[in-house]
Amino acid sequence: MEDILRIAVGTVTMRPYVFAFFAAYLVAAVPHLGWRKTALFTVAGYLVAFLSEFSSINTGIPYGWYYYIDVTRDRELWIAGVPFFDSLSYVFLTYCSYATALFVVSPVKAWRWDVVTLETRTIRTSFAVLFLGSLFQVFLDIIIDPVALQGNRWFLGQIYGYREVGVHFGVPLSNYLGWWLVSFILVFVLQRIDARLGRGGNRSAGVANPPFRSLYGPILYVSVLVFNLSVTLWIGERLMALTGVLIVIPALTISAVTVIRRTNRYRKEEMAEHLRDFPWSAAATRKG
Repeated sequence: MEDILRIAVGTVTMRPYVFAFFAAYLVAAVPHLGWRKTALFTVAGYLVAFLSEFSSINTGIPYGWYYYIDVTRDRELWIAGVPFFDSLSYVFLTYCSYATALFVVSPVKAWRWDVVTLETRTIRTSFAVLFLGSLFQVFLDIIIDPVALQGNRWFLGQIYGYREVGVHFGVPLSNYLGWWLVSFILVFVLQRIDARLGRGGNRSAGVANPPFRSLYGPILYVSVLVFNLSVTLWIGERLMALTGVLIVIPALTISAVTVIRRTNRYRKEEMAEHLRDFPWSAAATRKG
């Protein structure tokens, strides 16, 4: 019992930044999707991520051949050769990527005290959100993986490696192709959960309208980027950081311009569909 407690505590205390991001995910997702959808996706997303990692360390599919170094097995939770925190991180990375895609694709209503994406059930389950959300998640990994591979130089620790040195700061291109495939599946799973539990038009359990709720997911997305780029600079990898910035800045700039151009330029039909699907939306109190 003492060993179990030590591992449980160590799982959190050794990776506080992961669980801080996970807590932020709950703060963002529960008001957005409701607690039932959030809980179900947390479990389903974790299982998809775990299976993808378990498969890759044993077969090389989908990320290519890599391996975990289980030097912390006696201090944090590992499951079948995969650290628990690693698969868990896919959950909040998927949600914030999905929420950012929704923010870009949906019309936006803004006023002095709030911003609301005029998303609809059709937009939530659209291929555009699926494609863009999965792509956003790959961009995150392009920033995360190179610096994570240098974990021995910061508080992550050296927990994994690739059998062969890859072309992108040691990361093989197969890793990013695998991430895109898995990200596509994860966003699709989230969309299916949302569609399945959203049938009937009733307000989802746990859905709320805190101020600026539509910004929570995109803010989490940017926070993950900033955290990893900051660590990259902290360990002195300026070229790695510059490369990461040059990769994500064009995508984020195009996304920001798209959002700005669509803000308060929605059609009446778009507002009507949004309110039909989500009559409890904060936009309902600010018609016009």
